[in-house]
Amino acid sequence: MTARIFRPSRNAMQSGVAKTKRWVLEHDQAEARRVEPLMGWTSSADTRQQVRLFFATKEEAVAYATRQGLAFRVDEPKAKAPKTAAYSDNFRAGAPEPWTH
Repeated sequence: MTARIFRPSRNAMQSGVAKTKRWVLEHDQAEARRVEPLMGWTSSADTRQQVRLFFATKEEAVAYATRQGLAFRVDEPKAKAPKTAAYSDNFRAGAPEPWTH
């Protein structure tokens, strides 16, 4: 079983950077989930899926996984897209091309 070390991204409803600075260690799914026939609930005997460990740095997470003998992979965060200019910059006086219809 492997573990995944990553930095979570912001969710769609979040404008700030809260909870995106720390690193997370999650275990991958070891066995398939199954549907319980009576109630229709989805269940699994793998309790490691329920555990999420948080670390301040990637090095701490890697050190923990190494110490525990876990196989792991590190997913590096994607680079931020360049910030787009404001809409009003299209009409500024010193623009390289004058705005036309």
